Amino acid sequence: MFTRHWRISVAAVAAAVILWWGLTALAWINPLFVPAPASVWQAFLEIARDGYKGSSLPSHIGASLARLGTAFAIVLATAIPLGLVSGYSARIRALAEPFIEFYRPLPPLAYYTLLVLWLGIGDASKIALLALAGFAPLYIAVASGVARIPQDRINGARSLGASGGRLFAHVILPSCLPDIFTGVRTALGMTYTTLVAAEMVAAESGLGWMVLDASKFLRSDVIFAGIILMGIIAVLLDASIRWLERAWVPWIGKDV
Repeated sequence: MFTRHWRISVAAVAAAVILWWGLTALAWINPLFVPAPASVWQAFLEIARDGYKGSSLPSHIGASLARLGTAFAIVLATAIPLGLVSGYSARIRALAEPFIEFYRPLPPLAYYTLLVLWLGIGDASKIALLALAGFAPLYIAVASGVARIPQDRINGARSLGASGGRLFAHVILPSCLPDIFTGVRTALGMTYTTLVAAEMVAAESGLGWMVLDASKFLRSDVIFAGIILMGIIAVLLDASIRWLERAWVPWIGKDV
């Protein structure tokens, strides 16, 4: 996230905030639709101090991150191994992809009703929805990364005696790590954007639920505060993945 051009990014954000403040200060926008920055800040302080609907702000953040973390752990544990095997074996890929390609373009809310019917209205259906949202993009990225590995590299490793697990661990996995990290970032984004939909049904906590509940009472200041907070958390999560990518895959962008 932080590059040598970070000053440009800071200036762009500052300009947007100044424009926001100016438009609201001149009353050119109805505060019901776009509240003033000061109102949003006061709403944030109020929620941070008193909580929202009986739960503290850390509780709402923790509830959302717990659902997100559990679902994403499932995504990592399933999509990466299946993607590696599918990219290596055309038969397994032909077996798995029809089902993945069928559900991948479906809107999450289209099959959320089925998940609620099967798993109930608790966290199980919400976690399943988030996991399904993140599984497909990560699987596709991993499988495509394996398929793009030069065959000469695999044949060379085999000629040196690598096979089976050693071939995957020392050749295939390192070769497609850049694609895996790209898929992880995309999958995390998809999972995070689905969080609001997951918290729409019978939830009583979470940032997504807080924003949706505030909309029922036309609390646009709370809505803006929740959305900004969700955006900041998303940026921090993505920055963490980028940091891991730079630490584990230092050869990205270099000719190797």
